[in-house]
Amino acid sequence: MLSDGRDLEAHARVEPHSHPRGQLLWAAEGVLRVASDVSVWIVPPSHAVWIAGGVLHHVVTETPARIRNLYVDPFFPIRDGDGNGAMLLLTPLMREIILRLTEESSSVDVDSRRRLSLVAIDEIRQLESAPLCLPAGKDARLRRLTGFMIRNPGEQRALNELAKIAGSSLRTMERLCKAETGMTFRQWRSHLRLLNAIERLGQGESSTTIAHSLGFRSVSSFVAAFRQKFGCPPQKFLK
Repeated sequence: MLSDGRDLEAHARVEPHSHPRGQLLWAAEGVLRVASDVSVWIVPPSHAVWIAGGVLHHVVTETPARIRNLYVDPFFPIRDGDGNGAMLLLTPLMREIILRLTEESSSVDVDSRRRLSLVAIDEIRQLESAPLCLPAGKDARLRRLTGFMIRNPGEQRALNELAKIAGSSLRTMERLCKAETGMTFRQWRSHLRLLNAIERLGQGESSTTIAHSLGFRSVSSFVAAFRQKFGCPPQKFLK
């Protein structure tokens, strides 16, 4: 198993690239946005994203970030059922393994590192997946719309107006959204806003500021939606 780590400033961008090995990408501190051709993942420190080997992706840091990576040889089949990748909820054990392999590699002898790497592989296989992925779709018209919305998560216009941005009709965009994301546009936009809220929480913004900027009717409606999706109130999520 290979590993590395780097510290990046806020709003840094790692240009599109891929790895022959599967990659477990984690920010020990900070919030990341990771995007492949078909998905966008928001990665807080409580989670890591698994990216299958050969998948083109890029990374943007929303805050200063301590990025740590593990790379697993394709000889070890891991999470094949997750397609191109998955968001994973880290266990305390997995966090300590990542830190050990990435930050103390010089002090770990070869045999100990090999044994620890095998434990890491077993742990990655068992990590619970989490709903922090946003499908972006493959159709060019849908990707124009989802790309615009990802850049402007507080956008309030109705789909019939937004479809014009993509050069599409309302009916076609409704069909594409449901077929390629598995969600209606209303559901997709709600999920986008909640994922964007995680980014803003990582930047230290209050629930009040986030609720108003993302178009929720009230702070209480934002908190209720967040709790329903992620199982805890916003200000406790990153903890």
